[in-house]
Amino acid sequence: MAYEFIVIGSGPSGRRAAIQAAKLGKSVLVIEGRQRVGGVSVHTGTIPSKTLRETALNLSGWRERGFYGRSYRVKKEIGSEDLSIRLGKTLDHEVDVLEHQFLRNGVATMAGFARFIDANRLVVTSPDCSELIVEGARFLIAVGTVPYQPDNVDFADPDILDSDEVVNIPRLPRSLAVVGAGVIGIEYATIFSALDVAVTVIEPRETFLDFVDREIIEEFVNQLRDRGVTFRLGSPAEKVEKGADGRVVTTLGDGRTVRSEMLLYCAGRMGATTGLELETCGLETDMRGRLSVNPETYQTAVPHIYAAGDVIGFPSLASTSMEQGRIAACHAFGLPLPPAPAFFPYGIYAVPEISTVGMTEQEVRQRGINYETGIARFRETSRGHIMGLQQGLMKMIFSNKTRRLLGVHIIGEGATELIHIGQAVLNLKGTIDYFIENTFNYPTLAEAYKIAALDAWNRMAR
Repeated sequence: MAYEFIVIGSGPSGRRAAIQAAKLGKSVLVIEGRQRVGGVSVHTGTIPSKTLRETALNLSGWRERGFYGRSYRVKKEIGSEDLSIRLGKTLDHEVDVLEHQFLRNGVATMAGFARFIDANRLVVTSPDCSELIVEGARFLIAVGTVPYQPDNVDFADPDILDSDEVVNIPRLPRSLAVVGAGVIGIEYATIFSALDVAVTVIEPRETFLDFVDREIIEEFVNQLRDRGVTFRLGSPAEKVEKGADGRVVTTLGDGRTVRSEMLLYCAGRMGATTGLELETCGLETDMRGRLSVNPETYQTAVPHIYAAGDVIGFPSLASTSMEQGRIAACHAFGLPLPPAPAFFPYGIYAVPEISTVGMTEQEVRQRGINYETGIARFRETSRGHIMGLQQGLMKMIFSNKTRRLLGVHIIGEGATELIHIGQAVLNLKGTIDYFIENTFNYPTLAEAYKIAALDAWNRMAR
């Protein structure tokens, strides 16, 4: 069997690349290791974690506590079965949509694990252990990542989970230790905190989420500490074992211990390239199993083999992965590449949400730019008051010289939706005047843009 384009993996980058190539009239095969398409994003990553977040906020009554107090609950006793009902329905819907998209665009799919024989052929081992050789003119490796599991942690213990397993958590613990304060670790730590689980975050570095503006992180940490989240920063988790009472005991490098009913290990992920036998086609990975690519075309060291998505590392976002896959497919078949947008947003689906686009205040200072900032708090907007929001903040950064917008940083309800106004203005090189002179719907949280812009404008030289 021969195809013009073979995609290994059906996550965001794989499916976008496959559909793009199919729309160009090419014969396309998508190989997926699971029984159904979707990849890590649909089955254990992006969609499950965001569904779990929404379920937790709804069942706990989190969004209504601004009016009714911290003791308010929609459901008093929340169990793992409550969390799984919505998840199952959501994942089935997502997979159905993807399967329909592939069918509608004439993309062939195959369940099985692929490995290279040479630079143009793969062996696919199907779930029934039969093997099939397929040949391709061009390839995209979009296999995503798997959780990093160090040898000193016993993942066979049902009370010790990695970031893929937590979506099927067997029970809701009273206490949880989260090792790793990256995006994944912080998202899950805050989701379980919203469910009134006592959470301790363990991170070997003194700081975390360093790509986010420090003022936003300070606000974030203050909110989490206010609701009882404990941070153990600056010391790694050196030993994880079961105590005599059945609880998980995590010993830190500085000698401190953290005792919890369950532990969630989120300290890094590895490229899921083991088993692809990339050496047979002349490719090598780094220590984390990731592939190096040309950042403009997403070609690997072998020109007709491309890679995209989390398997190539930073920024490891579903949104950017989709665009990487599309660009790879366009380049593979000779289409001119569109100019890459200068700015794209980051979204952290924690409780509260964080989203950011453009430069942080720290980056602006490092570049020596004369700037001004403006702050708006969600409680200053009528919509925020209607929603009972006591917290939430938007920070905008402008150039004093050109008046152009340099960055937008948001923490609070709907941050990942609100950020796109700032993204559009940034990419269009807009100035503070856009926010001051334009009319926003009322009442909306988007009014925060006007409030923050006026706050900055009041301090800018005129």
